[in-house]
Amino acid sequence: MSGDANRPGRLVLVPNTLDLGTGCEVDLRAVLPQAVIERAARLTHWVAENAKTTRALLKRVDALVPLAQPLQQVQITELPRPPKGGAAGGGRPGKGVAGTPAAPDLRALLAPALAGHDLGLLSEAGLPAVADPGSALVAAAHAAGVPVEPLAGSSALLLALAASGLNGQSFAFVGYLPVDAAARAARIRELDALSRRLNQTQIAIETPYRNDALLAALAQHLAPGTRLAVACGLTLPAQRCETRTAQAWRQAPGAPLGGQLPAVFCFLAG
Repeated sequence: MSGDANRPGRLVLVPNTLDLGTGCEVDLRAVLPQAVIERAARLTHWVAENAKTTRALLKRVDALVPLAQPLQQVQITELPRPPKGGAAGGGRPGKGVAGTPAAPDLRALLAPALAGHDLGLLSEAGLPAVADPGSALVAAAHAAGVPVEPLAGSSALLLALAASGLNGQSFAFVGYLPVDAAARAARIRELDALSRRLNQTQIAIETPYRNDALLAALAQHLAPGTRLAVACGLTLPAQRCETRTAQAWRQAPGAPLGGQLPAVFCFLAG
């Protein structure tokens, strides 16, 4: 499809499913609005974390709404991986903090939009640019005068928060906690104290194969009365959402989360 070089296209934030890598593929229509599926089918230019998984999603879209052009002709460009030691998004191109690499210059990825094509941005799971390196491309789009169009879809963080029963008026996403046991314990106690002082829900995630280790660490190092919510496999048939005190989790950990389904951990100190 040809673009209009007289005006930029849009950067379209296309939500993904939450079933990637789980071995349980859901019906797209159960997690994505029909309008999103139709919008995705019309896009011929994409930026994504992974071209292979993007093609897999577009095959699922094509089964419901025919793509505007054959999948082999759809242009998919991968986002550069964030530099080690640098932030995943929001950094300034060529402006590194002392001792850390500079954020990559992503303006070249916007070339299709600047040529008049709408450009899709796809995360590996959930909403692009939320706990996701795509936020740097969104920032670049704003700087280049490219309109940004977010589409509705699942966010694992917000679904977990909604299901937790914890404070949804004030919350913070803290990302991955340290892997080292001592550093992780210190970070958990620090976040627990912050949650108590601010009455703020803290939200963390982990690589699936370390889910059970993180749950055990949270149960051990949070104050006994801190409420800890675990949401695992959201939007999947086997999803689990449970909120108990840290002391209750210590006394009865329940069935293992396993190493395949993604999980979100929310906690709020009393």
